[in-house]
Order: sequence, then C-alpha cells, then structure tokens
Amino acid sequence: MNTTLLANTANEARGLAMDAVHACNSGHLGLPLGCAEVGAVLFGESLRYYPDAPKWLNRDRFVLSAGHGSMFLYSWLHLAGYAVSRDDVKNFRRLHSITPGHPEFHETPGVEATTGPLGQGVGNAVGYALSGKRAAARFNTAEHTIFDHHVFAIHGDGCLQEGVAKEAIAFAGHNGLDNLVLIYDSNDVTLDAMADLTQGEDAEQYFISQRWDAVTVDGHDLMAIAAAVAKAKADKNGRPKVIIVKTVIGKGIPEVAGTAKGHGEGGAKFIESARAGLGLPSDEHFYVSPETQAYFAGKKAASKVEFEAWQATYDAWAAANPTLAAELTDGVAQSVPVDLSERIPAFAADYKDATRSAGATVINAVAKAIPQFLTGSADLFGSTKNYLKDGGDYSAANPLGRNIWFGIREHAMGAICNGIAYDGLFRASGATFLVFADYLRGAIRLAALSNLPVSYIFTHDSVGVGEDGPTHQPVETVSGLRVIPNLDVIRPGDAEETAGAFVAAMSRTDGPTALILTRQAIPLMNDLSVETRRDGVLRGGYIARKETGELTTILIGTGSELQHAMAAATELGDGVRVVSMPCFERFERQSPEYRESVLPKACTKRVSIEAGVTDLWWKYVGTEGKALGIDRFGISAPGDVVMKELGMTKEDVAAAAK
Repeated sequence: MNTTLLANTANEARGLAMDAVHACNSGHLGLPLGCAEVGAVLFGESLRYYPDAPKWLNRDRFVLSAGHGSMFLYSWLHLAGYAVSRDDVKNFRRLHSITPGHPEFHETPGVEATTGPLGQGVGNAVGYALSGKRAAARFNTAEHTIFDHHVFAIHGDGCLQEGVAKEAIAFAGHNGLDNLVLIYDSNDVTLDAMADLTQGEDAEQYFISQRWDAVTVDGHDLMAIAAAVAKAKADKNGRPKVIIVKTVIGKGIPEVAGTAKGHGEGGAKFIESARAGLGLPSDEHFYVSPETQAYFAGKKAASKVEFEAWQATYDAWAAANPTLAAELTDGVAQSVPVDLSERIPAFAADYKDATRSAGATVINAVAKAIPQFLTGSADLFGSTKNYLKDGGDYSAANPLGRNIWFGIREHAMGAICNGIAYDGLFRASGATFLVFADYLRGAIRLAALSNLPVSYIFTHDSVGVGEDGPTHQPVETVSGLRVIPNLDVIRPGDAEETAGAFVAAMSRTDGPTALILTRQAIPLMNDLSVETRRDGVLRGGYIARKETGELTTILIGTGSELQHAMAAATELGDGVRVVSMPCFERFERQSPEYRESVLPKACTKRVSIEAGVTDLWWKYVGTEGKALGIDRFGISAPGDVVMKELGMTKEDVAAAAK
C-alpha cells in the first residue's frame, strides 16, 4: 500500500469536500474531513468494486449511514472513477445535480442507499448482509463462487444513539452476519455538543455483548485501518465486525477540528488557510493531483480484470446451472409471473374469515410462484399469519430460510427490509400490527422515497381489535400512511380482494405497498367474479355492485366496512351503486375516464364508510356527501360491540344515505 500517496489523496478528498461546501454555503464538513483516511483505505485499497459496473453482483457494498457527510461519498466516488464528474462535485446540493444534500439511491452511481435519517443506514447494511448471505447459500455451487462480497457501512455516534441502529445491530449479531463490517466514526462529537454530554457507554464492550467482533484503531493511521479491514474481511467466524476508528472531526481546519462546530459548515470560512495547511494549491479549487488520478486509473484497470474474471466464472456457472441462473436473473429484474393471480386459488363462496387468515393462504401461494420472496415478522408470525409453511427459518445455520424472525424490532425490520430491497436480489416483506406502523414509519418513508418494492403486512387494522382497547385500535394510522407519497395503501374488503392486494404488491416495482388486514372475520362479496374483484384491487377502486335503475346514490367502502355498504345498498333500492375503494393511490393512477366511470361527477349523493378518521375521504364524497368514520380513539369492548357503538354498521350507512 502506497501510504504516502494515499495520505495525499486523503487531503485532496478533504479539499474537494471543503470546496463543495464552501461553494454552496451548505453541508457537513465534519465526517468528510475526519474520515478521509478511512476513505483512502476503503476506495484506494480494500473495497472490491468496478466503477464501470456499479451494480456488479459481487461488488463490496458500501453504505454511508451518516448520510449528512455526503461529500465524503461523492468525493471518493469521483476519485475512484465512478460517473461522478468534477462538475458534479462542484454542483453539490444544487438543483437537479446528482450530488444532493444527502445520498439518494438511483440518483448517483455508487450510492447504495438513501441515507441521512440517522441509524437507517446501519439497518440497510444489515439487510444487505442478510441478502448477501442468502445469495451465497442459494446460488454458489461447489464448482463456482458467484457471491462472496462484504458489506461496509460508516456510522457515527449519532447513528449509534438511534434505536433503529441498535435494533439492527442486535439482529445482525444474533444471526451471525460475518460478511458485515461497520466502521464507527468515533469522534466524540454530536451536532450540539461533545458526545459525553449524552453518552458514556464502552463501545467495544457494547458490540461484544451483541456477539460482534470489535477493535479500536487510530482513524488517521492508514496502515492500522487497512490491517483492521483486512482482518475483518478474512474472519469467517460467525460474528459481524465493527472497526471503531478514533478520528478528529473536521480534521484539517484547526479552528473547528475536534469540536461540535466542526460538524457542519462552520469551518468553511477557514478553507483557504486550511487548504494551504493541507498542501493544496491556492490557485486551483476542486484539485486532484495527477498522481492520484494515475493511481485510481491503475486501480480501475485492475478492477476491470477482476470483474472480467468474475464474469467468466458467472457465465460458466450460468451455463452449468440454467435453473438457478434464471432465478437470479428474474430476481435482479424483479420479474413476477404474469399469471400470478391465477396461481392463487379462489376461495369458496361461503368463505368467511379475517383477511389476515386469507392472507396466510395467499402469501404461501405467492411464495411458491416467486422463489425470491421473503417474509418476516416482528415477533407476531402467529398473529400476522404471514409465515411460509415450507420456507424454513432464516438463521446463521440456515441462511436459505425464507421466514425472518425480526424479534420485537419493528423499526429495524423496516430498515433491514429496505436493505434487502436495495440489494435487489430478493423481494422483502415484513409484518406487525397496524398500530405499530409508526414504529417503522421512518423506514417506510425512505422506501417510498427510494422506490423500493417492499411489502408491509399490517394486521389488526381497526377498532375491530376490540377488547385490547384504544392503545391497539389504529383509527388514524391508515390515513397517516396514505399521506406518504409513493406508498400504496391497500385495505381489502374480503378474501378475494386480499388476493388482489398481494398481486398488486408483487407487481409493483417502483415503490412499497402496505397491506391492511383485519383480525375480525368478514364474508366474501360474491356479486362479481373472482377475476373482476382481484382486477378491481389492481385498479384501486371499482364498482362492487352496480345500480339496476337510474343512479341516485354511491356508497363507498373499504376493508371490513365494505360489507355494510353492500348490505345497505340492498335496503336502499335499485338506484344505489357500491364502490369498493381498497387503494386510493392506485385509483388515482387510473385514467380520468376510468375514474369517471366508477365515480361519475353527476352523482353527488355519496356516503363513505371506513373504521378510521374521515379527513381524507372528502375527496371522494365531496361537499354534499357524508363520510362515516371514527374521529376519536376507540373503546375497550368486544369488536362487534365497538363497531356498533361507533357507528360502523349497515344501519348507519343506510341512515346517512337517506
């Protein structure tokens, strides 16, 4: 390792960060300057990557969990030869640049995860590591090794203070993810103050207690960092690794280095003297020396040779294992059988059960049709009913298991599912009670922002939970999820709509889907064919019962309340239409003509019913309509009693319509 050159390169990376932050008067200098030697070792020596193939299946994955330090990542991607140009670095945080304030998946070549909300990247890295372990177990053969990569993530004190990170760390240690290497930027500073104001744990002992290997090194000693990384990559001992690098935040700007002021852009005003102190030329900003350019050009050439050798191995493996190769290709392409709905058996006409129970039947059919599909639960498999009967349990001893036991770690479940989805080899889903959706809301939001096809299975969806009372009756949660952009929220009204909901979730590749399922039993709506009801869910809304006379009234329902709209329509007469509206978001994506055919503007006498808050329903019932719902917290009593007490009955629908 050329330590002299890499030390100079580290200072040039510092210069890029300082110049970029100074140019836009915004950003975070602390981590890019403090971790420059870490970047030099990783991108200059230790990581396996090929910039011209940023999605190389066997690359080492790198996640910047401390995403506020985004100029660290952009600087090193630029130096390493990714399609991040000098102009891209100059345009840091500017409109339409590929170097936004925090790293964003799909925006920048080499960015593996959308990060910034602290702790999320740690969970994402755990998901990547789980995916890598399963990929190696599933696809490697005695003759050919296709997957043997590692997952790296940099996090700081702030990430480690977030509960989501510690949930994920516990999960990783318990499941023996020894392909995971965390680099803990331990600079003893948080944003507001020195870290000892808010923390005092022994980091090494904490990680060791979670079944991790831990080592502490000088974060500015290139040889020490490289040795720790090499050892972490070599050890296959069933324990994830953490390298605690002791760094000086803002190193290179003496006026703020080692202080809380060094976290953000506070040091930018000192950059001219800082650049001189680092040996950077005064007459050229965004400077990269010819020696650094030549070094990374040589590394890129060597990486190309390694990539091409792997590609030859892959081609030989694919020729020898066509079935496995097709499965992997389908996984990467996120392919779903076009006849997926047909592979889900129709339910008997007299079927009456909770949609969570129908979901158990549907999800097992989905798993048979899509071998890449994985599911997990936050200690609630017995209640959420998403367990795959022939899937096996994921563990260190059985990385092929398709059922992931997340434990009572909802937020980490969301972040880990995101990591699996970022990796793009498998389809991830996770389950818990709907009332706990807010425990993973941060991860859901990032999945929506990053266009990740994660599925969330939320059961026990309303006051129908009954005796558990208002703490477990999520009256506001469905609407709270509906306001997240790019998240499809589907609340099916019977077993066949549940099948349609899963097909919709699996067929969607540009964003996540939340499936909202009941605990209480509901009957099948047998007015229409199975295919019509399932297709209706794919469209988001459809006519569940068409009027037989002149249209006078439209009743709109979802979930367990759809049955009440259907029953009320029978009482109200032949001019009443019932519309099932399981998914607002899908309905809004339909053509104006289709939406008008379902909800004609001329009919203003409309009533909606859903066992939750009513605020979002006015877009469909209009100012002349009525929205029946529950704009208060629930009650502890048997579910049917609570529903009746709070006005969720066919009689209430009929009365409102009259």
